[in-house]
Amino acid sequence: MELSRHPTTYPTRYQQIAAQLEQELRTQYRCGDYLPSEQQLAERYQVNRHTLRRAVDQLVERGWLQRRHGVGILVLMRPYDYPLHANTRFSQNLFEQGSHPTSERLLAVLRPCNGHVASALSREEGEMVIHLRTLRRVNGVPMSVIDHYLPDLEWWPALQQFHSGSLHQFIEQHLQQPLTRRQTRISARRAQAKESRLLEIATHAPLLCVRTLNVRSGGEDVAEYSVSLARADMIELTMEH
Repeated sequence: MELSRHPTTYPTRYQQIAAQLEQELRTQYRCGDYLPSEQQLAERYQVNRHTLRRAVDQLVERGWLQRRHGVGILVLMRPYDYPLHANTRFSQNLFEQGSHPTSERLLAVLRPCNGHVASALSREEGEMVIHLRTLRRVNGVPMSVIDHYLPDLEWWPALQQFHSGSLHQFIEQHLQQPLTRRQTRISARRAQAKESRLLEIATHAPLLCVRTLNVRSGGEDVAEYSVSLARADMIELTMEH
């Protein structure tokens, strides 16, 4: 009988603990929280402190945690990966990363568009458009505030009923109009007072500004222009080529 030269390997106990802790960090903790003491964690997992410490060391190396002498084990913010492609789905992407994303409507009005919005939507300045503002959270933490501008006023009666969840999913379900990303522009700026209050960050904290043009699937006319201001410490944009 010939033995395999590549025997199956299994995670060690400390690796199992690290994996479980990482999942809890994604879903139950916020940046700035502290873990229970090492002694409490060791008792919970029924291991000695040396094994528990090795599990924590792995998460420190990955950037999840930071040891603070005399204080405890601090939870750090890890940016969420957000791929940019034509069919990106915010909620689905975050769910797949083990997180709980939510979105709530802050504003819904009809208003004349300014020159910047008019240019993006290929409209005349002063034309009426639908303006929605939404706030996205991940695991309860504010992540981005988004202004959505939609030129088709026939959508207004239905969009007044939108209050939370995915706006694009709502449009697809209630208006039978799936949207596809056509163009994305990314820049950076500092948070102003109102944005810092909504996102619960310091004034002048760095923000990623993501401006997106979305079209009806199979069409060319712009159906939505959105401007997203996202916390730079919470999101990492990925573009594959």
